[in-house]
Amino acid sequence: MQTTGRVLGVDACKAGWVGIALGEPEAQAYVAADIESLVRLAEQHGPLAVVAIDIPIGLPDAGRREADSLARLRIGSRWSSVFMTPVRRALEAPDHPTASNINRELAGEGISVQAFGLKVKLFDVERFARRGSHVVIEVHPEVSFAQMAGHSLTSRKSTWAGAEQRRELLREHGIALSGDLGLAGWNAGVDDVLDAGAAAWSARRFAAGEAISLPDPPEQFSDGWPAAIWV
Repeated sequence: MQTTGRVLGVDACKAGWVGIALGEPEAQAYVAADIESLVRLAEQHGPLAVVAIDIPIGLPDAGRREADSLARLRIGSRWSSVFMTPVRRALEAPDHPTASNINRELAGEGISVQAFGLKVKLFDVERFARRGSHVVIEVHPEVSFAQMAGHSLTSRKSTWAGAEQRRELLREHGIALSGDLGLAGWNAGVDDVLDAGAAAWSARRFAAGEAISLPDPPEQFSDGWPAAIWV
């Protein structure tokens, strides 16, 4: 698929979601409590050709998603930053112990409290994507950064060295994140903004028809969504 126009990269943050839009002379940053509001804010400055979000889209019925396994292989020692997406029935469970038991039964492993806690954001994105008003893709920032660098990164993005390495990679690829970034800069962490920038980079590649699908072709589960991480 090849499209033109502005693109938006999105990552979760404490305030909800942070987005970096590309297509203007400078990258623009946005923050909002839910994905619909974030996209609406970004579209005040023009329509969006692609929205790339760092969250699983397409939930397995059993076992592991191939997208997650391939993403882990791509980033080497940083593999733990890719969590294995729980099965749908587990995320629909009312509490974490029940969810973990269901996932152990259907996928052979329990799930962390952190993974279960993402269900609100995950289903927020799923509802948004299913409305079909935008081209929505799944990305993973560490995979995007590894693709930019030509090799997997070893530094953690929460360290000064890791943040600087990722900021420089973005700059080398035409994404300069500087200044206080307005409300987004006040409400999102450094790593969240960098990850949104990496998501925007992959969104731009997708719009240009240059992105790689992990796996290729995408998997499809009973929810009907083509499950893949794009880079």
